[in-house]
Parts: sequence; structure tokens; C-alpha cells
Amino acid sequence: MSGVVIPFNPLDKKNLGASVAEALLARPAIPLGSVPDFSGAGIYALYYAGDFAPYGRLAAANASGKFVAPIYVGKAVPAGARKGASLATVSMTKALYNRLGEHAESVRDAENLDIDDFHCRFLVVDDIWIPLGESLLIAKFAPLWNSLIDGFGNHDPGKGRYNGMRPRWDVLHPGRRWAEKCQERKEELLDIERDVETFLRLADVETDQHILMPNAGQP
Repeated sequence: MSGVVIPFNPLDKKNLGASVAEALLARPAIPLGSVPDFSGAGIYALYYAGDFAPYGRLAAANASGKFVAPIYVGKAVPAGARKGASLATVSMTKALYNRLGEHAESVRDAENLDIDDFHCRFLVVDDIWIPLGESLLIAKFAPLWNSLIDGFGNHDPGKGRYNGMRPRWDVLHPGRRWAEKCQERKEELLDIERDVETFLRLADVETDQHILMPNAGQP
């Protein structure tokens, strides 16, 4: 008895989202510290290739300009997107450019990171596909700063709101002034570094840059 073959549907929501993710991965990686001005919202991936010892395996995967293992994946949606922003607002927003700028600032603030060691890919895309594209990329690559080291994308909570615990990212990479005002964590720096090294040692670095299944619809 032959097996049932489910026909490949290119218009399936997941496949449409995967095409967005693949479009991002096909773009050239550029230095995070010199992203040109542009408009739009969308998704992005950051890559590290420096000499911070706990990230050695990750940096090796991205050496020589390969950039196959993102350290962080994120999205930037236009202001008012949840309320149904107009098409004009979506096209004129600087959400994605500003978000990448915020990340560059965080890296520059860190005492043990160098902005020259970071590259990024970004893709301007209609806001309806942004969350799905981001989630598929995170599911495929399990980026370190999405999966294990929280807080990279956090903003300053503001005056009177520093009762929360300092993010792991800021323990590992001190320097952001607002994070220094947060409550200290109980775990030590060495504990976090060991967690990072274990995570990267056990993780399979995903070098396949395809999201769509090549054999979909085949028996």
C-alpha cells in the first residue's frame, strides 16, 4: 500500500513565511556598525566573528565571511502595527533601521565586545509576514542571544523601574549604564560563561541556509 503524499502548497502560511526567511538569508551580510539609512520594517539576523572566548565555536562558524550562524534574530514592526497602521506609515517607518542602530549602540557600550566583529542581514517586508519569518528563523538556528542569554534586545525600563533583575546579557557583557542600575543576579559570571560554552558545544551549528523543505510534496 502506497503512502499518502500531501501536495506541496506554496501558498500555505508556513511556506510563505519560509520564503521570507530565505529571502533574508540570501541577502549579503554587512557591518552592523555602518548600516546605511533606509525606511521600512522587517526582520534581521546578527552575526558574531570576534575573539570573545566563550563564543569561540560560534565565531569559527562565521569566520572568513561565511556568516551561517546568527547570534541573534529579531524583528522591527512599525509603530501602531497592532492597531492596524496604514500602508503609508509602514512604508515611511524607520523601525528596522532604528532597531539595528539600537543594537549597534548596545554592542558599543559593552566592555568586551567590538562593533567591528558584528555583521547583519536585514529584510524589509510587509508587516503581516514579520512575526512568522522571525519565528521560523529562531526555530531553525536557536540563536544564542535568543535561546540562552536574555536581555540583548531590552530597553532602559526608565526611572523607578530598576527593581527587575539584571539581564544575563549584561552580566556577560557589562557596560550598559541602565543595566547597572538593575538588581544583581545570584549567578556568577563564570556560571553564565560555562552555560554558553556548553550550549555551543552541544548545539549543531546549522550551516544549511534553507528553510523550505526541498523534498516537500515528494513520496
